Amino acid sequence: MLARNRFILLVLVGAVLAIVSLSLQFLNLMPTTPLEEQQLPGGAAGTGLGKSRKRVIPVPHTKAPELDPIAEAYGYCNTPNRTEQAWEGHSPADYTLLSVQVMIRHGDRYPLYSIPKTKRPTIDCTLSPNRKPSHPQLSAFISHMANGDRGHWESTLGSVPRLPNHSACEMGELTQTGVVQHLRNGQLLLQAYKRHSLLPSGWSPRQLWVETTGKSRTLQSGLAFLFGFLPDFDWPKVTVRHQWSTLFCGAACDCPARNRYLEEEQRRQYRLRVGDAQLESTYAEMARALGLPNRQLRAANPIDSLLCHLCHGLPFPCLQTAPGGGGAKACLTMEQFSVIRRQQLDDEADKRQVGLYRKYAVLAMHPYLNRTAARMERVARAKPGTAAAEVVLALAAAHDVTVAPLLSALGLEEARFPRFAARVVFELWRSPPAAGGKPPAKGKGKGTPGGEVFVRLLYDGEDVTFHTAFCRAHKRHGPRPLCPLKNFLSYVRRDMLALLNASSYQEACYKRPG
Repeated sequence: MLARNRFILLVLVGAVLAIVSLSLQFLNLMPTTPLEEQQLPGGAAGTGLGKSRKRVIPVPHTKAPELDPIAEAYGYCNTPNRTEQAWEGHSPADYTLLSVQVMIRHGDRYPLYSIPKTKRPTIDCTLSPNRKPSHPQLSAFISHMANGDRGHWESTLGSVPRLPNHSACEMGELTQTGVVQHLRNGQLLLQAYKRHSLLPSGWSPRQLWVETTGKSRTLQSGLAFLFGFLPDFDWPKVTVRHQWSTLFCGAACDCPARNRYLEEEQRRQYRLRVGDAQLESTYAEMARALGLPNRQLRAANPIDSLLCHLCHGLPFPCLQTAPGGGGAKACLTMEQFSVIRRQQLDDEADKRQVGLYRKYAVLAMHPYLNRTAARMERVARAKPGTAAAEVVLALAAAHDVTVAPLLSALGLEEARFPRFAARVVFELWRSPPAAGGKPPAKGKGKGTPGGEVFVRLLYDGEDVTFHTAFCRAHKRHGPRPLCPLKNFLSYVRRDMLALLNASSYQEACYKRPG
């Protein structure tokens, strides 16, 4: 009997060892160490696109970590309390900076919606250098804006206030945080371009182009950025131009196909939202707590107000008067906020996969990109001594619904959604003349004086040029590690429209569906 038990025990031990051995062999088929190094399309979670350097990537079977909705939301706030590393102005030695074109999203603002039955967030929208966050230039900026009537204002912009000025913020009003964000942005670019003398001391009014929508938050953001970049600028030299559309499409805004793609994209977004059981349950829970119908709560867009509370360190809103009088006060929670924010991140991922938004974005931003390309080409072709007649600094003060399609149209699908005071920067560079004074090779810089001409694209201070659709395939490790301007020109004038099987913007806009 003892011998038999011992035999059974030995058989069991052998079976266990065999299973362990097989398991270890199986695990060895899925290595946990990196197999190779290559350029990642994105950086760490919540940081947008990575810098142009090699990084270690996991094996293909490893799922990328999900973004933390709360950490991502704090990044969206873009609170100006840290030193920022900016890569604007960096180039190989002896390259000449020819022009810079910048599109910014307005800075931090008061919510556009209020949540019924709750108290609106208490925020002062007047400016005070003694209130945080502040900036060394804030006092001078306030004084300088008082002389704004000496500038030139297109359309109705002259009647728009140049500073936020309500002690209790109005809906959508720029806050002091938003002003400081763009004073910092302008100052960052001033430091980046100072040694390149982008705008010399005697700059001509023709060399500066400023445009904005008619909203006070974009106008004021643009002025704060401009003052940070050109402290105490000469008002009579400045003309502020009005863009009627948030797409900055000028005279080319009529595009039926663009509107169709947007409608399809909105239907996709709606289907994804109503199919999210956790989101639906969270909205129902929030509505019950506030004594509201679900539909009314949704219409109030609670995430807009909750983001404002989060960005300004305020408690989430509570019901002003509890139902029935008395009892525990019902408040919205961080958990509820996290669910809504998580669904927004899921929507961004689904949007990229489906591809409708990319088609919308191409049509939405083609007019702006076409103007950007034409401006670059004129500067590149300008003869020495005639640069004072060309725009060397262009500033567009816009919205998230402008910057987001711009990024998508450029092929930066993995870029984070534009945070408050986001910036997209186009730089135009010329290389030194070829050795011995030889002209550039055929097709490279033909028709331009001096060396070859290149473009760089930066998003929130990171060089994302080689992540773009127009330069992703370009060899970046050659003797001149920048992207040729001709790549960008070809993309805007031909290649980006190929996504819509069209050869021109007009054809793409008026092409019949199917």
